[in-house]
Amino acid sequence: MAMLILLVLLIFFAALGIPLAFAIGASCVTYILIYAPTFITMLPQRVWNGAYSELMIAMPLFMLAGELMNTGGITQRIINFCMELLRPIRGGLGEVNIVASMIFGGISGSSVADTSALGSILIPAMEKEGYPPEASAGITVASSTMGMIIPPSTPMIVYSMISGASVGALFVAGAVPGILIGLTQLVLVYIISAKKGWHPEKVKFDGKRAAKSLLSGIPALIMPLFIIVCVSFGVCTASESAGVAVLYSMLVGFFVYKELTWKGVWEALKKTLISSSSIMLIIGFTTIFTWVLTMQKVPQTVGAFFMSLNMPAWAIALIFDVLILMIGTFIDVSPAILLLTPILLPVMVQYGFSPLQFGAMMITGLAIGLVTPPVGMCLNACNKINRMPIIEIFKGAAPYVICNVIVLISISLWGPLTTALPQLLGYSIF
Repeated sequence: MAMLILLVLLIFFAALGIPLAFAIGASCVTYILIYAPTFITMLPQRVWNGAYSELMIAMPLFMLAGELMNTGGITQRIINFCMELLRPIRGGLGEVNIVASMIFGGISGSSVADTSALGSILIPAMEKEGYPPEASAGITVASSTMGMIIPPSTPMIVYSMISGASVGALFVAGAVPGILIGLTQLVLVYIISAKKGWHPEKVKFDGKRAAKSLLSGIPALIMPLFIIVCVSFGVCTASESAGVAVLYSMLVGFFVYKELTWKGVWEALKKTLISSSSIMLIIGFTTIFTWVLTMQKVPQTVGAFFMSLNMPAWAIALIFDVLILMIGTFIDVSPAILLLTPILLPVMVQYGFSPLQFGAMMITGLAIGLVTPPVGMCLNACNKINRMPIIEIFKGAAPYVICNVIVLISISLWGPLTTALPQLLGYSIF
């Protein structure tokens, strides 16, 4: 009964339009005042401890690196390189969009940043080349989902804080699913583009032009490789690599491409402050929610319920996939991770799933929620670029989101897709 009241209050406050962080906080405070008033003095400390984590320093720094990349000309060089790479195989701007998202996602760790940065450049260019507006927007938002799966990944940092799993191991675990999504989307875009006549004429390979594009793009292209290698092999922590990414973005923007200005840095700092502070508030208040769940032994109750069903592990995994997709449709990624992980992860571990596999499942599934109404953060970011209704953008993205669903089911049913590479690098998967 107590937990029912807590959930009803949370839904009620959220329905009133109260920001999610404060809806979670208000429901928890009301619950504690009714059932455990002596604990009220502990709330400020719990909120502070939830947001105050050395690991969480990496999140705003990766966001800032992505903003500086876009302002300092790095994003444009990534796109130019992808265009030269794909021209000899008759690659259209749809394929360029996907490959650029894979590279950009390996730096920013944010799907919304991916949509904003690449969409502002590629959507107008795709429409100019004959892509319908809904297809241009749909390919952009669907491919941007890789931004939070391919390492580094801001949501994986949040999941690591809750689950206790190694950030480096999670980054490596997300590499294969992220690449698989990119490859399957590339194949689908190629087929649809060829069928509908969106492909440009095949351009003869020009060695000088390709070399020039590669030389110009090298400073941008080595950054994701540097981050992945440093974190995965223990050269530095996630926070340290994020700091290096920011410094690197500034140096390249100021002294190599010479497109970054101090005004651009200030604008990037403001955007990062707004985005990261809202996430920090959600994390702080969700810590109280998790604490209440623990006091009420909700994870143990849920675990006992699913174990009593005597269902095979694969069936439980598919049930949780559906649950993650449903939750992701209505709740943004970070709060969904914070709310679901304490409840579902113990169940998955009891069924023999690695925390790394479940983390990849969680983030791959929630990434789909970024391109599904009504919340759809990537849809809203795209709407600000081309002013299309989010329903129309979603219709354009739907065929390509199917690729994400196929990969989600695959990693849920076959653990080695997410655990084999971390094991090969010496990480423990439990």
